[in-house]
Amino acid sequence: MTVRILRAAGLTPTPWKNGGGLTREIATGPEGAGPDAFDWRVSLADVTADGPFSAFPGVDRILTVVEGAGMDLVVGGEHHIVDEPLWPHGFPGDLPTEGFLLGGPVVNLNVMYRRARTRAETAVVCGTVRLLPPEGGAVLAVSLDDGAELESGSGGVRLDRYDAVLAAGESPGVLRTMGQAVLITFSGG
Repeated sequence: MTVRILRAAGLTPTPWKNGGGLTREIATGPEGAGPDAFDWRVSLADVTADGPFSAFPGVDRILTVVEGAGMDLVVGGEHHIVDEPLWPHGFPGDLPTEGFLLGGPVVNLNVMYRRARTRAETAVVCGTVRLLPPEGGAVLAVSLDDGAELESGSGGVRLDRYDAVLAAGESPGVLRTMGQAVLITFSGG
């Protein structure tokens, strides 16, 4: 198994595609792909004001509120109240979307994937979970609390809040959380 540890401390804030805020990219597939070339992308967004989301043609999105009271997402004119913390909410990224804060700033974990090439499944987990990438795919686990630990063939590695593990290949690793983590599985479309 190929495992990469992605430290939150090393994430660089960059402007959103529409310039309306900042995001911290955790990982993309393929690695280093830009906003118009990724198969999948995972990032953290600090949302401090109401406003439009960037449009991504051919892309589906999964938004998980990891801090804050939540948002009213208006997707293609339809309201989606996303006020349940740690509850993944999927929507098409190519429909006009606006977000309205329900009670102050939020931090969202955003998963985006090109529906013609990739599938993504997102779950919030707690306790011990095996990282089992599908054949030709990958698993990304993002720790939501300090003290998670990855156990693999090379020993154990401690993860802090928003640190991530990207795994691909055959042999599983084991993630032990002290709280919760978001587990995203990517497979071919």
